[in-house]
Order: sequence, then structure tokens, then C-alpha cells
Amino acid sequence: MTDAIRHRGPEGECFWINAGNTAGLGHRRLAIIDLTDAGSQPMHYLDRYSIVYNGELYNYIEIREDLKSKGYFFQSNSDTEVILAAYACYHEKCLGHFDGMFALAIWDEKNQTLFAARDRFGEKPFYYHVHKEKHTLIFASEMKALWEANVAKDMNDPMMLNYLTLGYVQNPDDKSETFFTGISSLPPSHYIHFNHRLQTFQTTRYYDIDPVEQSNDEEDRYIISFHQCLTSSVKRRLRSDVPVGTSLSGGIDSSSIVAILKQLQSTDPLHSAASMLKTFSAVFPGFEKDESAFIKLVADTYKIDNYQVVPSSDQFLAEFETLCHFQEEPFNSTSIYAQFKVFELAKQHNVTVLLDGQGADEVMAGYPKYIHWYLQDLLFHESFTYFNIQLSALRKNRVPFAWNWKNYLAAWMPEQAAVRLGVRESQKKKGHPYVANDYYIESHHKHFNKPVIRSLNDILYYNTFVYGLEELLRYADRNSMAHGREVRLPFLCHQLVEFCFRLPPRYKVHSGYTKQLLRLSMAAYLPKEILWRTDKVGFEPPQQQWMQDKALQDYVHEAKKNLVKKKILKAAVLQTKIQPQGAHAADNYDWRYLVAGTLYP
Repeated sequence: MTDAIRHRGPEGECFWINAGNTAGLGHRRLAIIDLTDAGSQPMHYLDRYSIVYNGELYNYIEIREDLKSKGYFFQSNSDTEVILAAYACYHEKCLGHFDGMFALAIWDEKNQTLFAARDRFGEKPFYYHVHKEKHTLIFASEMKALWEANVAKDMNDPMMLNYLTLGYVQNPDDKSETFFTGISSLPPSHYIHFNHRLQTFQTTRYYDIDPVEQSNDEEDRYIISFHQCLTSSVKRRLRSDVPVGTSLSGGIDSSSIVAILKQLQSTDPLHSAASMLKTFSAVFPGFEKDESAFIKLVADTYKIDNYQVVPSSDQFLAEFETLCHFQEEPFNSTSIYAQFKVFELAKQHNVTVLLDGQGADEVMAGYPKYIHWYLQDLLFHESFTYFNIQLSALRKNRVPFAWNWKNYLAAWMPEQAAVRLGVRESQKKKGHPYVANDYYIESHHKHFNKPVIRSLNDILYYNTFVYGLEELLRYADRNSMAHGREVRLPFLCHQLVEFCFRLPPRYKVHSGYTKQLLRLSMAAYLPKEILWRTDKVGFEPPQQQWMQDKALQDYVHEAKKNLVKKKILKAAVLQTKIQPQGAHAADNYDWRYLVAGTLYP
């Protein structure tokens, strides 16, 4: 099992089995904090607790000092031991003290129980299989470790049908469900309590937020508070005994992190290493969405080293099966490959930890898709005059969004709009021309409920906590760990997320710009060309161009043949011409055939 995930921890492995042979723990180590053997896992505490853990606890120093004052002792400088002591002190309530990303499992030898937990947003994965007849629980960071323990690799057909027809890579109604019937995912913000003696298994949610706006501070106070919170988050995420760098796409999120790193360098001698900051980017010369110019602007402004990789269609084709091996479940575009190459580049330059701007768009309404929900919020809660002013500003800035009479109806009848969207999805799934009839009949029973959206915060909550963000976090975790790298996300500090959800909509979208408060808080630090960008790109490859490559089209055809052989698609699909689409096209069916047919040959 640990050999299967050697890439996640290339620097050592350890095992432990208790005296009664009721519990066994294995760990692959990626050493980040306390590089000595004292930081190795499985780690033991008080002759009672044993832990395996993946992730980072960013506030471990503060928690350790508090626990020392309560009489707890420490033999290492690792955050792992802090988790054990915190559990000994607070039990499951220790999770509320943590600022970090984690998947952890703690065996209590005295009570013969296992406590396992996953961080608030799902940055780190936790998969498990419960064998009811044998009364056993098997868990791992990736599914491939469970397959090594002879857990069946049986496809979840309803999930596959929803991916092929709608592009869904998760079940928003049941976040424990995966694309394999015998494997479950522990949802973010949840913990497991497994009692070996009583043979009981229970999952419990330990964290949630109220998405209702609450604050009424003045704008200046908001700006100061936000900047302080983001700076504190970045500062904590620099805690490391190995080199730290950052990804740089040229957008406002990653550029803001670079700016704060340089600000910390000038104000805090402990962070002078920022002067040697290495940044990593994927660029696509000649492509209309290439970010090279913006990346260069940021690198020149802050006098930092920037290393670039230029992924190609030939490289993508050669490494596609490798990418699928690490991802394990379906993904929706070649952007995942660009991210994969960025982490590989960091490995080549011996940078183990990368900061990244992921999470800002979900928390602060950064995607263009949020615009119509923002406008619907204004229609319902603000004057029609104010609504028209904001609508005109967005159009003037050429922010891409759709708006017509249906949006007016949705603003006043959100329940009916949700039902209509659900019906439309069901019709789209049923109307797919190339899904085999029998496969549809056997698999179509799983429909997803569409959320009722009454405010901008409602859709942001849905994408942050229900469906959307966790998908992106899965891609980032697998891509980084494939190369033995760690990615840290300052925008997903839970205090910052809670602060943003209390904000009125005008601090997220206003005067024709998304992520308004981030822009205002960074106005003194970023070049105006970055600060006031209205396009949203990131590491997006020229997927449509790549899909026109003859060799790649042959690959798609072979994938379709696999799906026909499995009686998932009709044979008629083999006679259809491949339709190259961009990375974010809504009906990118050939891409989905490629992924599904490769993952499940």
C-alpha cells in the first residue's frame, strides 16, 4: 500500500502494528518541518496514541506553546506531535484549533478506537473502504493504495454517466461517493470515529459557516482587516524547513501572494529569503490566452526569479496516461496537465513547497459565472437604479456574462429556477446521442439537486463547501504530490474565508470588477495592469489546437473504442468526427471520452 503512494513521500517509510494485531499504520514521508528522525511517522504519544498524517498545521507553534502551559511535553519540533498532544487534550474538538490542511488518523490503543479527520475545505484527501463482514476499515491518501489491499476497482456507473453527459466529477448530494463503488471519500470538514470493540463506524461534520452577511464596518476598516488577515495567512504558510516558492500565473491571486511575500521581506527580517523567491509558471507562446507578458511584469516589478515551462501537445500525449494514473478519477481539461508540469518544474529547481492562489475565486466571486447571480442578488436586495449602474459597469469592462429575461425571473423565483435547471440537466443527460441505451437505463437514476440561490453568498457557499472547490483541490493535491511537492493555499485560511462570507456583495463584485476587496487591499502593491485585469485565464493550454493533432485524435478514437467495448457508448460514436473544444467548453464530449476511455480501459 505504501509503495503505491511512494511519490507522496519519497524520503522514507515506516510501519507500525499494535500488539493485538487490531491496528496497522503505514506512512511515506515528505519531510517539511523537523527533518530529523524525530519527525518520522507513525508517531506515538503517551504510550496510547499513534498517528499517520498528511498535510501541514500552520499554527502548530502557537498551539504547542498553549499545550506546554497545560503540562504537555514534546520530544520533536514537528507539527505532527502537536496534533497528537492536541488530541490528547481536546479529543475531537482539537480540530477547531487547527489552521491547516490535513488528512489524519489517530489510533487510541486504550479504547481500541480510530479517529480520522479531513481539513475544512478538502485540501488533503482521505479515502476508505469498510468491509462489513470482516469488520475492518482500510484507508489511504489515494485509491491506488486501497487497490493494493485488494479493494475492488469497480466503476460507479451513475457517476460515469454524469461525467460523460454533464461533466460532473463529484456527487454534490453525497460527497463521500467516488467513481468506484467500494471506495468512499471522507468529506471535507468531517471526522470518522471507528470503534473496533463495538464495531461502530460514524462520520460527523465538525465545521460549517453561516453564509449570511453580518458585518457593517466602513470600507477602510474592511480593506485593512482583509489585508492583515491575508498577510497573516501567507506568513504562517511560510513555516518550513525546506525551500518555499510560489506559482505565478499573472493573475491577481498569485501576484498578490508574491507582493505580500516581498512586503514581508521588507518588514520582517525572518523572511529575508523572499529576496531569493523562486516562482514557477506555464506559458504558451502564440496562444491568445498566454500569460507571459503579465508574468514578466510581476517578475520585473518585484525582481524575482521566474522559471517557465512550455507544455506541448506532444508532451501531453506522451504523459497523458501518467497524468491519469496520478489523478485516478476523471478531470475536465488540459489545464490539469499545465499544473502538473508547473510542479514538475519546481521539483527540477529543488523547491519543495509552493504557495498558490487557489480558493480566491470561490470565496470572492472571481469567476465570470458569478456575475449573473450577483446581478440577481442586486435585483432582489437593492434598488433598480443601483442594479442598472452595476450592470452597465460590467458591460463597459467587457466582463463576459450572460444576462436576459430568464435572469429576471430567476431573481424573483429562485426555487423554480433551481427546479428548471435540474430538469434541463436531466434532459441533457437523457438526450445524449451516443450513450448506449442499456447503460443509460441502468445508470441514470442518480440526479443531482440544484441549489436554490437567493444571494451571491448562496452560490459562493455551494461552490466552496458543496461542489466546485474540492474538485480543484483534488487536482492540485495529485499534481503536486506526483512530484513530491507540497502546495499551500493562503486564501483558504478559514478565518479569511469566514471574513469574506460576512461581506456584502459590493466588496466582491463592484463597479465592473470581481474580487473588489482584494483589488482595493492590494492597490498600493500591484502594478495597475495586474490590479485591474478583467479577464480570467490562469494556466490554460491551447486545448482546442492540441485536439486537432492527428496523433491525439487517434488517441481519442481508441478511447471511444474502449467505451464502446464496455457498452457505455454506442458504436455510432466511432463514425463521428472529433470536435476540438477549448479547455472550458461546456459540451466537451470528446475530451471526456478520452479521459474515461483511458482511465477505465
